[in-house]
Amino acid sequence: MNHNKLQKIGGISAILEGLIYIFTFVIYGGVLAFPKADASSIEKLDFLSNNFITLSAINLVSYVMFGILLAGLVVASHQRLKYDAPILASLASLFGVIWVGLVISSGMIANIGLKTVVDLGANSPEDAMLIWRNVAIVSEGLGGGNEIVGGVWVLLLSIAAFKGNLFSTPLNFMGILVGTVGILTIYPLDIFTELFGISQIIWFLWIGMLMIRNH
Repeated sequence: MNHNKLQKIGGISAILEGLIYIFTFVIYGGVLAFPKADASSIEKLDFLSNNFITLSAINLVSYVMFGILLAGLVVASHQRLKYDAPILASLASLFGVIWVGLVISSGMIANIGLKTVVDLGANSPEDAMLIWRNVAIVSEGLGGGNEIVGGVWVLLLSIAAFKGNLFSTPLNFMGILVGTVGILTIYPLDIFTELFGISQIIWFLWIGMLMIRNH
């Protein structure tokens, strides 16, 4: 695959990732009415059962498909940076590959766990919801509750691009900000996770358009 085609694939992947973020925010924030924290196990299980197909599709898109697209962006960005900042580009790509694995694993675990919980819920709703809480902890720990690995990837990639005078200076500063916020999600505060998601939408769309335009 030639350089220009790979850059175009990376750019398209980045734009689609930004759109996936927007799609996920809209669905979780405005479409699905999740049970309140004090809802009973029966109410929570009914929600999971009634929205099984929708929730499975969301996990597939927002984690598995996102991870596959991320792989394309990681490879394309490494190809673009490796000559001007080889060490930083390689280190960034390492964290990018790790993030790909974590995101895809998180989605697969969530979907398998969801099916298990729905199947078990007919006979033992309390046990089913206990399993669901454990599934949520593992899934969130891998790819949803913190964004440290993704933050390190964006930060290193942006520093490498800044050092190699690639992309644009405003985009690189934006990437450094996004990466720093991602690393700060190590603290259990929702504000950092929300800021990372919102700022990364802008970063994905921005870098995607630049890669397509300047391939």
